[in-house]
Amino acid sequence: MIKEEPPMTGHDPVNKPVHYNQAGIECIDAIEAMTENMSGALAPQAANVLKYMWRCEYKNGLEDIDKAIWYLNRLRKRWVEIHK
Repeated sequence: MIKEEPPMTGHDPVNKPVHYNQAGIECIDAIEAMTENMSGALAPQAANVLKYMWRCEYKNGLEDIDKAIWYLNRLRKRWVEIHK
């Protein structure tokens, strides 16, 4: 049985990392809304594009943008494969 810890106040890098919260919206909530009706073939790539764009100004900058582009290219390739 996993013991629940009492809620933390202040900085919580596991449950509420600052770089995944913008304008009161958690990145995971946006990802879930965006991918809810997407196929399993496309959703992981789309989720990663959003994740890396969401945090780029707050975490790894250009590296995160490059990762988003990598996932976007993979998403495009999957789209083409599915819609032949």
